[in-house]
Amino acid sequence: MLLSLKLKFALFIEDSVSLAKSYSHQKYTFSIIDMVYGIALILIFLGSGLSLFLEDFFKGICLPHYLLIAAFLLVSFFLYYLLNLPINFYSSFKLEHKFKLSEQKIGAWWMDQLKSGVLGYIISLILILSFYWILSKFNQWWLVVAILWIVFSLILAKLTPVLIIPLFFKYKKLDDEVLRQRIFKLAGKMQVKLLDVFQIDLSKKSLKANAAFCGMGKSKRVLLADTLKDKYTHDEVEVILAHEFAHYRLKHIFKLIAVNSLVTLGLFYLIFKTSIYTLAFFKLNSLEQIASLPLVFLYFMLFGVLLQPLEAYVSRRFEKDADLMALKATGAKEAFISLMEKLAEQNLADRSPHPLIKFFFFSHPPIDERIKLAREK
Repeated sequence: MLLSLKLKFALFIEDSVSLAKSYSHQKYTFSIIDMVYGIALILIFLGSGLSLFLEDFFKGICLPHYLLIAAFLLVSFFLYYLLNLPINFYSSFKLEHKFKLSEQKIGAWWMDQLKSGVLGYIISLILILSFYWILSKFNQWWLVVAILWIVFSLILAKLTPVLIIPLFFKYKKLDDEVLRQRIFKLAGKMQVKLLDVFQIDLSKKSLKANAAFCGMGKSKRVLLADTLKDKYTHDEVEVILAHEFAHYRLKHIFKLIAVNSLVTLGLFYLIFKTSIYTLAFFKLNSLEQIASLPLVFLYFMLFGVLLQPLEAYVSRRFEKDADLMALKATGAKEAFISLMEKLAEQNLADRSPHPLIKFFFFSHPPIDERIKLAREK
């Protein structure tokens, strides 16, 4: 009887690992396809002359310059979205349902797409309008644009938990008062000031478990997904939040802001120094042309692809340091291990990915590595 139970358990673990591998393989395959396809679309848009045609069309109806930019951006975004829709739909909806990681209805998915599109367009329009205005006013425009975009990203980070997250999730103060007080006690122990602890209805979109510590200044708050709160012990929730608080205590957020700021400066300087050659290649006259906007997007995409392995490596180092601090702060090694086991099963995490997949995509150490780290402490 005991042997039979052990065999069933072993088969269950084997099936779970196999399922996670299959999900991981398909997810990252579509990530690579999406990346290559996105770059190809922009190259076609520029190389075919469609970008110049669109600029001439809007100039022909005598739009003011700022409306010309807004219209060009809107049509470009819409065309890109339509052409990318099959990949987007399969990877973000069909794949999640196929592996039973989501029960979101198709109507709700479309509503999220609409919200994301409108929000993305508004944010992009603000940044692009500022880009073209600065481009026409300053010789060293790359420095001014980079500084403005960095400041804007900081403002956005502060406003995200207040204005953006509520557009996609309903959240309220945590109704488990015992857990809430434990979290506040942990925050005090780790010298973290909290506005409050909230729970969000993640289960309406995804069955994966997650938790976050977000916001800046007085907007700092804990967000617990209902998929985590309802299925994990208080000890396990405390460990995962100790990990999130550790990021704050170790100043990882500010370090990432500094790194991202340097990347932004480097990217705009690269555009400043090399755009004369890339513009000529696509038969464009200057960056001030609206038709050159897809070229700026191309720089961002290519730069992002080249830097992704470095960003993933830095993130994994930060995550490992946060794990170590969380284990030290809570002393809950067994809770940490059980948390990782549950997350691996619930989120279909690839516990030991291929080194190339880890190198390029993994922002966290694989689950098996995190469990090994805890056992060695």
